[in-house]
Amino acid sequence: MLKPRALSPGDRLGIVAPASSFKRDEFDAGIGEIRRLGFVPVYDESVFARHANGYVAGSPELRAAAIHHAWTDPSIAGVIGVRGGYGSAQVLPLLDPHVARRACKPFIGYSDLTAILSFLTMGCEVVAFHGPMLAGRLGKGEAGYDRASFERALRVPEPLGELAPPGLSTIRGGEARGMLLGGSVTQLLASLGTPYAFDPPAGYVLFFEEVGERPYRLDRMVTQLRQANLLTRASAVVIGELNRCDEPSGEPTARGVMADVLADFPGPVVFGFPSGHTTGPAMTLPLGVDCRVVADARPRLVIEEAAVQ
Repeated sequence: MLKPRALSPGDRLGIVAPASSFKRDEFDAGIGEIRRLGFVPVYDESVFARHANGYVAGSPELRAAAIHHAWTDPSIAGVIGVRGGYGSAQVLPLLDPHVARRACKPFIGYSDLTAILSFLTMGCEVVAFHGPMLAGRLGKGEAGYDRASFERALRVPEPLGELAPPGLSTIRGGEARGMLLGGSVTQLLASLGTPYAFDPPAGYVLFFEEVGERPYRLDRMVTQLRQANLLTRASAVVIGELNRCDEPSGEPTARGVMADVLADFPGPVVFGFPSGHTTGPAMTLPLGVDCRVVADARPRLVIEEAAVQ
């Protein structure tokens, strides 16, 4: 895996909108936080484009061109998305993996941008970052994202080390190592059968998260992961908070369903890792680096490899 250069104060970050459009006030709030972090946000008017269909930010060509520009502009050190929603898969055929690999810049996003994170980690063999975007996360300041993991992952050429957030719990005990890969489970599954399919190596650690999906849908998703042999390849599973995924009546819960459908998984399974769609500050996870999952009375994810150089 290629590792991007570590970001430094004063670096310019390219702002891109690969998926849905957004509210200008949320954008402006996110830009303000990027500046407070010591970076210089870089964007042009194309980021505010709205496709006639109303649910994506400009045409696929326009969105892909903005990403390519950020990759090829030598003055831009990294790239971060504005928001998720829908649309990232539309730009994949327009992205050049050779350009992405030559650029080797940090790319930060989650949710629908999982499609691009997988494109980078598996299609280009470049480390990418499951981390906060402008709208809804950076725009809320440190109530919306975990600044410590964001800065350590992107600025420090050392392993993140032990991550043991308070809400993390053990579903199946054990310990395992592997390359950390994943993201939004909806997007991972949507990629199957395409040239951009989620296709991890044997022994990887699967991280997945989701928001607003009822328990039976989560069951269906994990069942598909199993039937697609993606669970078979995994040495461990790290599950997000699954925010707003419990049944409205209270039962079944998302955690209960995960415990049921993963009852025969042979490796460790932990639940409640706060990255992506979280109820509190979202942590940043580097994808494409080696990690260790320890599922015991004090469950933890240990990032054992630096994500930047």
